[in-house]
Order: sequence, then C-alpha cells, then structure tokens
Amino acid sequence: MLKKFIFSLTAVMALSLVVMAQDKPLVGHIVDKACATGKVAKQADPQAAAANENRSCILMISCLQSGLGIYVDGAFYSFDEKGNSLAKAALEKSKKDKGAKFKVTGKVTADKKVAVTGIEEVTE
Repeated sequence: MLKKFIFSLTAVMALSLVVMAQDKPLVGHIVDKACATGKVAKQADPQAAAANENRSCILMISCLQSGLGIYVDGAFYSFDEKGNSLAKAALEKSKKDKGAKFKVTGKVTADKKVAVTGIEEVTE
C-alpha cells in the first residue's frame, strides 16, 4: 500500500514539473536583474516600479551583465542567454523609454527561469 502511495505521489510530482515547464506567455515589463532584485523589489508596488524603469538604464552594460527578465504580477522571471539577447533587441527596437510591455513566450521552470522562445512588444 505504501509503495503504491509513494509511486502515485512521485508520478504526480513528475507530471507537475512537466506542466510547469510548458510554454507559457508572460506579459509584463523587461527589467535587469540587478534592479529587479534591488531597488524595484524594495518598492511598495514592484510592478509599477518595473514599469517606471528607463530603457536606457536597463541597456547599460552593467545592467545587461546582471541579466534580464520580466516582471509579471509582482514576480521577477529571469531569462536564459537567448532571452537576454532577444530582450535587448526588443528594448532597442521599442520607441518607449518607460512603460513598454512585452509578451515573452518560453518554458517557465518552478524557480522562475524562462527558456525564451520569443519576445514581442505589446501595444495596448
């Protein structure tokens, strides 16, 4: 009986991990990891703070080197190497200096990392 329970529990956990790692669109504001875990995270409304970050600041060498990610519903999701490149290109292409929203597609893991497959600016 215990073996069946452990096997069932293991199967459910494995399926949960597979589901969590599926392509999932995220819509939010691209920000560098240094700011996302520092000054943005310390604000009363981190989502609004992420929207208020300057594109020119995010594109600074030191900020790019910390890595990029997206703030969605008050949570920061970091990008893989491909995502960093795509995010940089999307920011450079955007005409907005602040408040640009982006839709990021890719596989999201349980530790909030994204293997990015695409990034596009959302026009509202």
